[in-house]
Amino acid sequence: MTQAHNRDDTSRLIKKYPNRRLYDTRTSAYITLADIKQLVLDTEDFEVVDAKSGENLTRSILLQIILEEESGGVPLFSPIALRQIIRFYGHSMQGVMGSYLEKNIQTFMEIQDRVAEQSKGLYGNQLGPDTWAQFMSVQAPMMQNMMNNYIDQSKNLFVQMQDQMQDQTRSMFSVFPFGKPPNDDKK
Repeated sequence: MTQAHNRDDTSRLIKKYPNRRLYDTRTSAYITLADIKQLVLDTEDFEVVDAKSGENLTRSILLQIILEEESGGVPLFSPIALRQIIRFYGHSMQGVMGSYLEKNIQTFMEIQDRVAEQSKGLYGNQLGPDTWAQFMSVQAPMMQNMMNNYIDQSKNLFVQMQDQMQDQTRSMFSVFPFGKPPNDDKK
């Protein structure tokens, strides 16, 4: 059980009560998952804790919001992507995968922000939400191509890193009196 600790004072505290109600201590009002989703969209820092035990429930609440989003409308994750993610649970690379996904999402958001800033420079603040949506639909193929190139580069770097780790492991274990590995002569 994870206790809520090291909470930043600027972070908004949401308490979850046994009746499943969420209470925002900043506004002294009950809120919904939709309100928490809006906090996320507004990049508001918050933490959800069990009112009785103090257990940090932020991840489970965020996962609940993702589940609701995935269940209605247009899902973000395909069944293939979900299966691949599930396969990493309990795998030795689970921690690496979590960090990898987090960094890639952050990079994607930075690219998105940069495109938005550049469009403001080109068009001023003339782009309303509808015009922006049209602009992005035209840019989508270019963005997809750019992201595919980024993924390919990332994949190549990961393969290089894996090869370096194997080489380092071989040289590290070569000082021990073990027999020659069965696949070592393939290199």
